Amino acid sequence: MLNYTIIVAIMEWFSSIGIRFPITDPTWIFFLVLGIILFAPIIFGKLRIPHIIGMILAGMVIGEYGMNVITRDDSFRLFGNVGLLYIMFLAGLEMDMSNFKHIRNKAVVFGVLGFLVPMVAGYAVNSWLLDYATVPALLIASMYASHTLVSYPIVSRYGVSRQRSVSVSVGATAITDCLTLFLLAILGGLYKGEATGGALNILFLVVKVAVLTCCVVFFFPRIGRWFFRKYSNGVLQFIFVLAMMFLSAGLMKIVGMEGILGAFLAGLVLNRLIPGVSTLMHNLEFVGNALFIPYFLIGVGMMINLKVFFAGWNVALLLAIMVVMAILTKWVTAWLTQKLCGMTALERQLMYGLSTSRAAATLAVVLVGYNIILPDGSHLLGSEILNGAIALILITCVVSSFATERASRKMALVEMEQTDVEVSETENILISVGNPATLHNLVSLAVFIRDERQQDNVIAVNVVSDNVSGGRAARMGKRSLEQAAQIAMGAAVNIKTVSRYSAGVATGVVHTAKEQDATTLIVGLHQPQTVAESFLGNINADFLEKVHREVIVTRMLMPFNTIRRIVVAIPAKAQFEAGFLKWVGHLVKLSKTLGCNIHFHGNDESLKFVDALLRMKKYTERVKLIPMEGWDDMLMLSAQVNYDHLFVAVSSRPGSVSYQEALAQLPETVGRYFNNCSIIIIYPDQAGESVQAASLFGHTFDAK
Repeated sequence: MLNYTIIVAIMEWFSSIGIRFPITDPTWIFFLVLGIILFAPIIFGKLRIPHIIGMILAGMVIGEYGMNVITRDDSFRLFGNVGLLYIMFLAGLEMDMSNFKHIRNKAVVFGVLGFLVPMVAGYAVNSWLLDYATVPALLIASMYASHTLVSYPIVSRYGVSRQRSVSVSVGATAITDCLTLFLLAILGGLYKGEATGGALNILFLVVKVAVLTCCVVFFFPRIGRWFFRKYSNGVLQFIFVLAMMFLSAGLMKIVGMEGILGAFLAGLVLNRLIPGVSTLMHNLEFVGNALFIPYFLIGVGMMINLKVFFAGWNVALLLAIMVVMAILTKWVTAWLTQKLCGMTALERQLMYGLSTSRAAATLAVVLVGYNIILPDGSHLLGSEILNGAIALILITCVVSSFATERASRKMALVEMEQTDVEVSETENILISVGNPATLHNLVSLAVFIRDERQQDNVIAVNVVSDNVSGGRAARMGKRSLEQAAQIAMGAAVNIKTVSRYSAGVATGVVHTAKEQDATTLIVGLHQPQTVAESFLGNINADFLEKVHREVIVTRMLMPFNTIRRIVVAIPAKAQFEAGFLKWVGHLVKLSKTLGCNIHFHGNDESLKFVDALLRMKKYTERVKLIPMEGWDDMLMLSAQVNYDHLFVAVSSRPGSVSYQEALAQLPETVGRYFNNCSIIIIYPDQAGESVQAASLFGHTFDAK
């Protein structure tokens, strides 16, 4: 009673200052929504309740069925639809495509079971216990079968979105919703004069969806690759990606399916072009999680009418049966999938949490059934089913959020315990940012290969030579460092900047590398202006002799995310260098991040070590090992390397185990014969023990 009095007093106070409810002014509406988005995570975080529930509950309170502060107008429908598409799009973008071949069968099993189990059990209960006719019973059962990834932002927040169980759940969502929407189209067609030729209509729908899928899979990556090569502006790239998402969603609606399937498909095909640690991916996640997805969740809450729970025993019984069937059948589905596919109990919990919540497809089903008017003037699905579906959305979202939060937290802890053992040394990657033209690629490479488990491990240095005009060079260097920090921050990576004066650029870089204890040094490849100039510029023999850590020299002709293949040339005995593990690990990390294939060329002995190392890292899907008779055969690779490939030549310093005379001319040779593609030259780390002496694969390897 007291709370009601307080609420009335607050409402009267707002009325006294000229604010009427429901609020229609866009400024105040947006302010209230932003306030909910801001405070819901803070308040519910302290209560240890997933903030997604806070968004939904806040929508209930301010909606027309609550305090009627805001009505669910067109802005909520617009932003809510965008938020739903965004959830599916991000799910496609964040799916680990390198492991998709391994989990696709599991995804099919989970998706098919997620449709059949709720449909069979639901139809039996609806027809026998609730006494519904065939079509209404099937429609209600399809609400149990469908699900929406409402709790997906939770797994993203915990950093477990690339886990196998998450990929299985995402793939199963597309399959389950696709089957549900196909069934909806068939049942809806029975009341639209499409009963005749039903089999042909179904076949035509399948053909349209298949043709559209093929077109999206074929054209979208090619259009995206062309756009990213031509335009590097972050805003243009962001708008382009959103346009592709809406185009795919719109085309899917044209052929008769829901837009969420098109958004998910767009995320899958653009997955390769948007690395998970890139600035573009960070911007996409930021905008979605900060605005569109919360708008969708608040809009879902505004549709919920709590009076449904107290409308009578018949409605309460119907609601209880719907909720029990929806929750129980998804648990059975997750349990069956776990047993059939040999997954762990923790993976089952996460799959269950992600697949329990209902929203989009459930609303589509109940609205289609409610809008079908029978000859006697009644609705195919009555208002009790409509209200029950809204309540079902609330309860399943709450259950899903708690289950996903709990499983994600456990999985993140397990992942942390497993990976902490692998951190062998403190990593510091030093970037020399003397040339603004190569700045973006150098920072991107450092972000791609860095160990994300370590903090503040990227350093940018600009060296001003004493032999040039100090004022202008210092200003340009400061601007380059600021730009490097901005690029790294766009990918949520903090970068340390260092500016110094030195007698020479190379000397300054060497001193900075020693002062910062750099473990990897990344520099841009020099473009000689005269015949007398060295192809490596300041990276000469004296420089390499003073720097004993890994040196990566790069020249990129196109953005990293448009590279389709990495081609690596390995000299003989490279496996005996101390830095062998490091450069192989960096290239594997780069291949994983870019989602591209990697081909290793070398003699049989070197490839044996590469193969053993890759198997230890469990990365063999995108790898190809190709024998190369001798180092002289490296020139033959120029015919196989295309303009959209990255050619990596592994070199060594004079006096090292794998050094040979041909490596002295390697930079000039690579620049002459591989001038049409992007290039990386790696000088391996000389610090530490050699591979031969290290027990890296469970036992000591030799050269045999």
